[in-house]
Amino acid sequence: MDEAAGIGAMQRSWLDWLQHERRLAPNTLDAYAADFDDLTDFLTGHLGSRLTGEALDGIGASDIRAWLSARRRRGVGAASNARALSAIKSFFRRMKQFGRLDNAAVLAVSPPKTARRAPRAVSPENALGMMEAPLENREQDWQALRDHAVLLLLYGAGLRISEALSLTVAGAPAGDHLTITGKGGKTRRVPVLPRIAEAVAAYRRACPFDEAGDRPLFLGARGGALRPETVQATVRRLRGALGLGPEVTPHALRHSFATHLLGAGADLRSIQELLGHASLSTTQVYTKVDAENLYRTYQDARPALRRG
Repeated sequence: MDEAAGIGAMQRSWLDWLQHERRLAPNTLDAYAADFDDLTDFLTGHLGSRLTGEALDGIGASDIRAWLSARRRRGVGAASNARALSAIKSFFRRMKQFGRLDNAAVLAVSPPKTARRAPRAVSPENALGMMEAPLENREQDWQALRDHAVLLLLYGAGLRISEALSLTVAGAPAGDHLTITGKGGKTRRVPVLPRIAEAVAAYRRACPFDEAGDRPLFLGARGGALRPETVQATVRRLRGALGLGPEVTPHALRHSFATHLLGAGADLRSIQELLGHASLSTTQVYTKVDAENLYRTYQDARPALRRG
């Protein structure tokens, strides 16, 4: 069998498995396919001969690191390289299951370290301004009441935008707690402040569409489920009206919920539970945010030292 055709057949079977069994998104599949093609193109020149299945099975960690180094010289970032390495490892693991390849060296390569960027928090004053902005001169507008309630859930309860928009009428906050199903189907309970519950109730009273238990809680202008893009556009409009920067996004409100809790003395484990993070390391990024905020506050309070 033509070795090049054999490698192509292995790639196709791997991508088919990713699509139909793992159900990866089309964009992810395209990226994985491009990563594999990039590696095979590199290895052809790196090894100085036509790439065969035997050669692919015999490459070592140094060959993979050389490929990643070549990508870095082309300006590819650490996060993209980490994804590319993950794709290649997925290919080799799948081919090992088929008995086609067995390359432990590739599977042992450590991913490049990526710097976790600290989220940008919105100040409490600006966050509260965002909450109230939809209601200015529109107190009786049901869509303004809806936007007010959604933003309160993002900042006041720390919900992801997808979590807020996945709420149904039956699952609407009514008491002092709300049950949320987050990433990976993980369920958590988050406290609901009276102000949030009141805002949701005001929206429900004003909403002109009939309620049913399985109907999405938050609706668009025509009665369909409210889309994330609509919320994002609302935030862009409001931050422009308030003179706020582009860092103010729906997700930034969730970040701000965590950062402000930490600044008020909440412990990381509690914040982890409220946010629905699977790992404490994900939550620990907020310690850096809070330290940066503290440093800026200190600097602002000590102008004489800055001039020193």
